[in-house]
Amino acid sequence: MQRFSHMTLRNFGMGKRSIEDRIQEEAQCLVEELRKMEAQPLDPIFILTCAPCNVICTILFSERFQYKNEMFLSLIYLVIESFKRISSLWNQHISGEHKAFAKRLNGVKNFILEKVKEQQESLDHNNPQDYVVSSARWSRHCIQCLPLKLYFEKHNPESEFDLDNLATCGSNLFTAGTETTSSSLRYGLLLLMKHPEVGGTAKILALDEAKVHEEINQSPCTKDKMKLPYTEAVFHEIQRYVTLLPSDLPHAVTRDTKFRQYVIPEGTTVLPLLSSVLFDCKEFPSSEKIDPDHFLDKNGSFRKTEYFMPFSLGKRACIGEGLARMELFLSFTTMLQNFSLKPLAEPKKIKIKPIVTGLINIPPPYKLCLIPR
Repeated sequence: MQRFSHMTLRNFGMGKRSIEDRIQEEAQCLVEELRKMEAQPLDPIFILTCAPCNVICTILFSERFQYKNEMFLSLIYLVIESFKRISSLWNQHISGEHKAFAKRLNGVKNFILEKVKEQQESLDHNNPQDYVVSSARWSRHCIQCLPLKLYFEKHNPESEFDLDNLATCGSNLFTAGTETTSSSLRYGLLLLMKHPEVGGTAKILALDEAKVHEEINQSPCTKDKMKLPYTEAVFHEIQRYVTLLPSDLPHAVTRDTKFRQYVIPEGTTVLPLLSSVLFDCKEFPSSEKIDPDHFLDKNGSFRKTEYFMPFSLGKRACIGEGLARMELFLSFTTMLQNFSLKPLAEPKKIKIKPIVTGLINIPPPYKLCLIPR
């Protein structure tokens, strides 16, 4: 199912122009919604969840929703509340909350199944445009562009390719792709306010919003990423510092594995501690601080490092890494191009510690004003 999802997303444009167009359009919709606030204090949690959620919706079933749509907002509430509660320290030790979490995910899954039923009748077999509907219905043209086995394996009782599994994959993409990107965006704005411009000629040890904005002088697109080394370094540093999934997701070793002086038996559940790599003091000398220099060489060019692994690594790394990177870059740059960030408190008084650290690091609630440029 993981291979199927990855190939499907790639064939429908993850990392290509078609998906970038959708993200750019949603980023502009986000800007328009933010302009309606007229620089008034704003809690960004819902509006910064709407944008990535809509991107996922356009991929899953070629449809986006208005930010005030009640059904859309109820789904977003389910996602936000689920991750907040499942990540809390108390609920990590209570089985009942895990059941409630599964129930909320079922709500998302049922929503996706309903969308499949709505769109199956109008599906153009010659032009499959989304993940879920194209997966649910077979045509010869779908087979040519997707690794779909649904039709050919419908009489195979051992096949994983059934509508229920496909809907489950869709709900996983929906929930994970929404909350992780939303939390990263919220944390990013918070850190930009906590660490404003450092004046003078001193070495930059904090985020410089003005410097980021200097680099963004046109409508942002991913092909310009390497032309914006400081901006790219800032975004990487935000992701490194936030360490959204500090212990990654549970995995299992597929065979007996020797690790240092230990042997991990086949089937053992393991939790890769991504934080131990993202805060490695040798690779990131100022690991406890926000320092874009971690991703800049001595010439000011962007520096890649294999220690940057907020999406995990290997075959079981985050399937949506390419999508998430594109969303974060385009959303951040579009917002910073259109707005200046105005905190409601002095930077030294802004709290950045997660309200909970569990499955993910949940950013603390805050308000800000977005001043049109």
